[in-house]
Amino acid sequence: MSDVTGIKLGDQEFWAAPEAEREAGFARLRHEAPISFHEEPFIEGYGQGPGFWALTRFDDVVHTSRHPELFCSSRGGTNIGDIPQEIADFIGSIINMDDPRHKKLRNVVSAGFTPKALNQLLENVRTRTTSVIDAAAEKGECDFVAEIAAPLPLQIVCDMVGVPPSMEQTVFEQSNVILGVGDPEYVQGMDDLMRAFLVLYQMAMELGQDRLDNPADDITTTLMHAEVDGERLSVAEFASFFILLVVAGNETTRTAISHGMWALHNHPDQRALWASDFDRYAVDAVEEIVRWATPVIHFRRTATQDTEISGQPIREGEKVVMWFNSANRDERVFEEPFRFDITRSPNPHLGYGGGGPHFCLGANLARREIRVMFEQLFQRLPDLEITCEPAMLQSAFIHGIKRMPCAFTPTL
Repeated sequence: MSDVTGIKLGDQEFWAAPEAEREAGFARLRHEAPISFHEEPFIEGYGQGPGFWALTRFDDVVHTSRHPELFCSSRGGTNIGDIPQEIADFIGSIINMDDPRHKKLRNVVSAGFTPKALNQLLENVRTRTTSVIDAAAEKGECDFVAEIAAPLPLQIVCDMVGVPPSMEQTVFEQSNVILGVGDPEYVQGMDDLMRAFLVLYQMAMELGQDRLDNPADDITTTLMHAEVDGERLSVAEFASFFILLVVAGNETTRTAISHGMWALHNHPDQRALWASDFDRYAVDAVEEIVRWATPVIHFRRTATQDTEISGQPIREGEKVVMWFNSANRDERVFEEPFRFDITRSPNPHLGYGGGGPHFCLGANLARREIRVMFEQLFQRLPDLEITCEPAMLQSAFIHGIKRMPCAFTPTL
């Protein structure tokens, strides 16, 4: 167990504490016990696992992420608690796979993310953003998360895969459940979680089969008909990837936009600086928002052999958890890491992962969505203010904001 008394990363009470307390705990770990061992949480129906090594420094997270031959994703999955491999594939698709299977499937999936396909999506971001702002602009006040941050990535990812507007709310609600594990507002138990997966899985199975039979102009059609080195996606494989795509593509960008607005509210000097010359600061500002937000807090790997990380012996089969939130506050890499600075450069944050084979496929799309959203907010709702403290998601996995009321001068 960790020698750092009272810091228990597997304890739900730790994640229910105020964020400042959690950040102080991770800072203490980085300084006093950068690689420490922790008990796992008890999971209903699965029991309690053997524990895990927590990696809290940037270099150790990057090392682990970029050496999949030493630290794999397929043995028990990428969440802290072990789950059977067939379930891991079902709920995580390629993030719970290793090469050669991961490489083959990712190559097929990449056929849907060609420069041409992405350019079409990027052009659609501005249209969708304008629509989102239009819907809120006349009101004068709204929930920033539900009415501004959430609709854009949700609509974009649904456009990508061909989900009709009538089903967007279902995707939104089930995504909240899947990534709300740990927060009793969304998940009461494993039954709730599996039910949400099954709803999206059934939707994807029907969509994938339809695009096989009736091709359309969307990524689902591309994926269902793509063939790379003789490999094609089955409908079931597409359905698992669909869950990953709509959940990750929806929630993480929503979280980054929400945290970005909250950060700008709390740092009016940075907001004024960005607004003074949007294009000049946009690239660095977006990267700082992603670092600051770190939407995905952790991923787990499993040691494939006896090895070590920064001198700490790790035995085959032991779990190591990469805490991206801590790595993105590592004082050894980021000068004044607790300062929100839209001019920060270089900014080698791990908001899209630590590199290696599992680097985020949607990173460039997410950057585009964040940039265009803030461009439109500055232009059309320049006096938007957050009116009270946001309601934070209670989670060790997603650094989410559930609700955040805002007010602004309505436009006609």
